[in-house]
Amino acid sequence: MNDLERFLACMDYQSGDRRPNHELGVWGQTRDRWEHEAPQAVRGFTWSWFDDEPDLKLDRREYINVNYDFIPPFEPQVIEETEHYLIARNTKGIVTKALKTGTTYGTRASMDEFIGFPVERPEDFPEIKRRLVAALPQRYPGDLDRCIERWRSRICPLALGRNCDITGFYWRAREFMGTENLSYAWYDYPALMDEMMEFFADMVIEVSRPVLEKIDVEYVVFNEDFAMKTGPLLSPETYRRFIFAHMKRLVEFFHSHGVRYVALDSDGDPTVLVPLLMDAGVDVLWPMERASNVDPREWRKRFGKSLRLWGGVDKRVLPRGRQAIREHLRELAGLVDEGGFIPTIDHTVPPDVSWDNFRFYMDEKLALLEGR
Repeated sequence: MNDLERFLACMDYQSGDRRPNHELGVWGQTRDRWEHEAPQAVRGFTWSWFDDEPDLKLDRREYINVNYDFIPPFEPQVIEETEHYLIARNTKGIVTKALKTGTTYGTRASMDEFIGFPVERPEDFPEIKRRLVAALPQRYPGDLDRCIERWRSRICPLALGRNCDITGFYWRAREFMGTENLSYAWYDYPALMDEMMEFFADMVIEVSRPVLEKIDVEYVVFNEDFAMKTGPLLSPETYRRFIFAHMKRLVEFFHSHGVRYVALDSDGDPTVLVPLLMDAGVDVLWPMERASNVDPREWRKRFGKSLRLWGGVDKRVLPRGRQAIREHLRELAGLVDEGGFIPTIDHTVPPDVSWDNFRFYMDEKLALLEGR
């Protein structure tokens, strides 16, 4: 089977030569560690695991690179810089304070402090809309038509947009306003939030339409990250009031325009929102973060086979050694065999995972995917 046939067989609960082998990636600090521990083993890595990694036998995926972000972006600006930190405005108009120490391959050793956002009051939103005009040719690759001809005979899954290209309703509003301000805005500025959610759905549809009129794709991913360890950052009532109808409209558009599966990404524990997401037509949820007590086996029992699952491998197990890794993976054997489940580490690989443990994990996972 090729990578596309294998992916579709798994998603449709059919048998195949094995299940798909996917992973997300690593922290920059993890890459640095492995390059010191096993330089020969990782020398040929591309480190672009959403595409593939031949040395790890990862299945290939391809993406239509559509720009759903600001055009024009905000002008980056350094506001203050010292020996230890940098305060700057980025291309999304967000002002952050970032520690300069410990940054490796673009990954900071600590979270930035968020100081300011582009939407602080309803009067700021028209400037956001001006930067998110849908009908702009620069949103699409210059060689799109040539790529489409090649993709018509593809042998691997094709997705509309790369990971984090199509950020969801909550994610985008959080970027506009910040988590704390957004939490108040649902109540203080309901008219603004209605306008924002409707505008965003319209914008995603109109940016996607020209591509989907030319080619079907296997899936699209909405990145939301609207949950923490103890539950979501908005209630089911708030989701239903402001987002549900627009999410349902988006999913219906994608399904009716050749997108086979609509996936949604959220770290944390979004369990109480899952019924609403399924009612909206979402087909896949990932990455099922185990540190937030999300267990793919329990989700399958609770939500059934109409919800496909990606992720679900506890990254905290990998530093514990070979026996712990083997036992943890074998707990997922039933789901792997059943289908509709692609096991991956439940986020990027953190730097407490040694190369030897990760290599063992990949070997054990491949055996699991092959039914051995």
